[in-house]
Amino acid sequence: MERINASSEHYFVLLGFSNWPQLELVLFVVILMFYLMTLIGNLFIIILSYLDSHLHTPMYFFLSNLSFLDLCYTTSSIPQLLINLWGPEKTISYNGCMIQLYFFLALGTTECVLLMVMSYDRYVAVCRPLHYTVLMHPRFCHLLAVACWLSGFTNSALHFLFTFWVPLCGHRQVDHFFCEVPALLKLSCIDTRTNELTLMVTSSIFVLIPLILILSSYGAIAWAVLRMQSTTGLQKVFGTCGAHLMVVSLFFIPAMCMYLQPPSGNSQDRGKFIALFYTVVTPSLNPLIYTLRNRDVRGAVKRLVG
Repeated sequence: MERINASSEHYFVLLGFSNWPQLELVLFVVILMFYLMTLIGNLFIIILSYLDSHLHTPMYFFLSNLSFLDLCYTTSSIPQLLINLWGPEKTISYNGCMIQLYFFLALGTTECVLLMVMSYDRYVAVCRPLHYTVLMHPRFCHLLAVACWLSGFTNSALHFLFTFWVPLCGHRQVDHFFCEVPALLKLSCIDTRTNELTLMVTSSIFVLIPLILILSSYGAIAWAVLRMQSTTGLQKVFGTCGAHLMVVSLFFIPAMCMYLQPPSGNSQDRGKFIALFYTVVTPSLNPLIYTLRNRDVRGAVKRLVG
């Protein structure tokens, strides 16, 4: 196959779910509903955390960061997906594809690190409550948040450059519903094992290491909880930590299925539905998980309405 410069062609074709044309309208409606839930729920958390002074704590500072992150994360891919599902045109410009690839990977990596930081916050709150205000000083919290964002965007820059310089073959059909590194590597004319290995190594660093630290934090929290005598304290700990663990599970399990194996080893159709879960479903559920049984949030709503 003749090798050509993809940038001169100006666009890619995102095949998405074109193998199931009868599902496209149903997917459009369902994804649109989840996207609206994501926008409303996460904006609600950000605005409420800003307006209510009782929520000016490290936990809600990081939760606001997570909500803003989820807004950006879904917006980097879902609007394009909705356009492609609605109409016959399923194209994306070359520049648009590269921008989408960079921001999607950057925001996904940032979320992995941010969830780890949030678990550390809960560990300090439960296991070292007397030192909490010293250890989780506002300035330190801001530094942790900046570190999360910087690590995500730095990691994404590495993969962006590696993928950008890979020569692509003649066809421009991306067998996915958004521009993702494994899908673009399949268009290459050269051996991409180095790129695949780099992706697996960095994914292991930014997925497995945060996950191990998160589980270690909650192991220590569980041990501390078992020694508690207060029933009210137990309920509060299980409420906040249980919600966070559920969010961690919904995000990390699909990410591990996608990124901790070579792209050539993935079933592409299965990969699309896994990606649909962590790009559409998980960000919409985060606000519900954190707020439904959260007394602080319910109290803040009552104060705001009152």
